[in-house]
Amino acid sequence: MSSMTDIIFLLLIFFMITSTMVAPNAIKVLLPQSKKQSTVKAVSHVVIDKDLNIYLGIGTGDEQPTTLDQLPEQIAAARTDSTEMFISLYADESVPYRNIVEVLNLANENHFKMVLATRPPEQ
Repeated sequence: MSSMTDIIFLLLIFFMITSTMVAPNAIKVLLPQSKKQSTVKAVSHVVIDKDLNIYLGIGTGDEQPTTLDQLPEQIAAARTDSTEMFISLYADESVPYRNIVEVLNLANENHFKMVLATRPPEQ
């Protein structure tokens, strides 16, 4: 009976450790609502949080802090082929429009295609 208790205890510890190692996305962004979401598969994503901090995530990787000046170079480095590369822009709904336009202009100047991420409307 003691060995069965030990095994259960070890399994419990194992699951507790592995469940705490998975960290959720630390950047909290409340996306604006839209009736229709984009179906384009983006290669990278830019996040602007409510404090106007900018982050860049390449592929499925974690977002790393960046600046508006560094963004084009970092996105260009992520380009893998000559096809059009779509980048999702996740901007908190409280971000001023001028900040979103700055990122969109930067993308346009560097020939990147941007898609605005939204959340479905609440029923």
